[in-house]
Amino acid sequence: MNAFDGTDHAKAAAGGPWVLRDYALIADGERGALLDPRGGIAWLCAPTWHSGAVFSGLMGGPGRFRVGPADHWNVWGGYYEDGTLIRVSRWVTTDTVISCREALAAPADTGRVVLVRQVRAERGEAVVDVDLDVRADYGRQAMTGVHRREDGLWRAQSGPLHLRLAGVDNPHVDDDGGLTARLRLPEGETHDLVLEIATEPQDAPLLPRALWDATERWWRTAVPDCSGTAAPRDTRMTYAVLNGLTSTHDGMVAAATTALPERADTGRNYDYRYAWIRDQCYAGIAVATHGPHRLLDRAVGFVADRILEDGPRLRPAYTVDGRPPPAEHSLPFIGYPGGGDRAGNRAGRQFQLDAYGEALQLFAAAARHDALDARGVKAARRAAEAVAESWEEPEAGLWELEERWWTHSRLSCVAGLRALEQQNLTRASGDWARLADRIMDATRARCLHPDGYWQRAADDPGPDAALLLPLARGAVPRTDPSLARTCSEVLHRLTEDGYVYRFHHGDEPLGDAEGAFLLCGFMMALASQALGRREEALRWFERTRSACGSAGLFAEEYDVRQRQLRGNLPQGFVHALLLECSARFGGGQGGPALEGR
Repeated sequence: MNAFDGTDHAKAAAGGPWVLRDYALIADGERGALLDPRGGIAWLCAPTWHSGAVFSGLMGGPGRFRVGPADHWNVWGGYYEDGTLIRVSRWVTTDTVISCREALAAPADTGRVVLVRQVRAERGEAVVDVDLDVRADYGRQAMTGVHRREDGLWRAQSGPLHLRLAGVDNPHVDDDGGLTARLRLPEGETHDLVLEIATEPQDAPLLPRALWDATERWWRTAVPDCSGTAAPRDTRMTYAVLNGLTSTHDGMVAAATTALPERADTGRNYDYRYAWIRDQCYAGIAVATHGPHRLLDRAVGFVADRILEDGPRLRPAYTVDGRPPPAEHSLPFIGYPGGGDRAGNRAGRQFQLDAYGEALQLFAAAARHDALDARGVKAARRAAEAVAESWEEPEAGLWELEERWWTHSRLSCVAGLRALEQQNLTRASGDWARLADRIMDATRARCLHPDGYWQRAADDPGPDAALLLPLARGAVPRTDPSLARTCSEVLHRLTEDGYVYRFHHGDEPLGDAEGAFLLCGFMMALASQALGRREEALRWFERTRSACGSAGLFAEEYDVRQRQLRGNLPQGFVHALLLECSARFGGGQGGPALEGR
């Protein structure tokens, strides 16, 4: 049944859309929900990340689950409980203060979403509206068969999904099948709501206290002590985000959303609900910088499995359970303003050489912690063999552009091969060192500019901020003048107001074609640290980590002039590089932790 009509756009727009910095995330590894300032779930796909959305208000589509003050004259705020993605939303009205503690229950079940929300009357009597309308398959499936069983739970279906709701006694059933109710709580009281969305009918009790206890225990084990880092609170938040984005299949999605615009009406809006090999390597390497942790093992396991299965045909991106992402296709939405209406991703069919280099660096980082098993060693050998076979060929590169001889890809492979050789993992280690030298000699001949800095490609003399990362990670010795000269070129040509851009888009001024790339800001910090410029590194780190939303989440880009987030949210690889910087710059790396967050 296709239940999506034009009236749904008006209903979705009634609560937004909001600028991206105003959204918060709750996630359990299998899926993530974006919360808006009025207590609505603006986006949630079920049962997993790349499934159809059941709440699509973020994109102007149907489906809603709002729990918030009946009095719309209020101001909104909120915070995360430290080291978790348990969110506490908070509203101040003319005469009350209301909070709502909310989370996706953990540990997660791949076929079952459980959303727990606990309303509290902090001051005065709380009058709270509840509005639920689940619309599976991006709004195409209405909520049908709404009824109440003897156990007090409300049940319904939306397409193939089975729904149960606890905590609402006498709701009104709307003509479109949705449920609405009004709660009244005396000061100091709480009220629990539990929504379950499952692929199969469920009969287990929905017990709020038990669900909260299990979720709290899960988060306590998921996030390690970060007191020795440069920014302990932000680092714990980063661990929470990375855990929330990582499935029990070990794949980590690049972001929770699709088609949010990097620049309004330019067509640059993509579906990031898939696991990019490169992004997961960044996360694993960052964790290894801090210390051994389950996220490192999961990154190694997922990347090793993909390399052993696909070898020289490694895809840049997969679903979190290791399948190819679907081709791009349109959704039945108006889309986020300035964005699009697409799902699926064509990058899954590209060849990106640098993914092998990042995988080699990940395996070497794991080996330093004695966390690389025989399967990982075999995957490292396969990755090195793939580099040997294909390093001379044009490919799409880090930025997923046209196929060219991109410098960054070659330098990433050199850094990975040298890191692998240092760990002496296989009898072929000497061969990998010689291969690294051969790639470096050819790349230096073709891609080192006469002025001494590394240029973007063999046929493009401009700088690219992404080159800073492999240079900082050992593609060249830290005393090699090309590292300092590349940093200088990026500084003078690709920075503005303390933020770093990727590269120049033709003759357009910085900031006109796209926002500052937050990943590159952290790369500049790492490169400065590699040069021994600690104070400069800390300045880049502090400036870049300031470019988050009020919930502490980073998008891919930051519009410096408008001070707005751009692109999909939250961007996993930005959080990963924050973690790496914080670990390298903290007390454990030769200096005290910074004050503040």
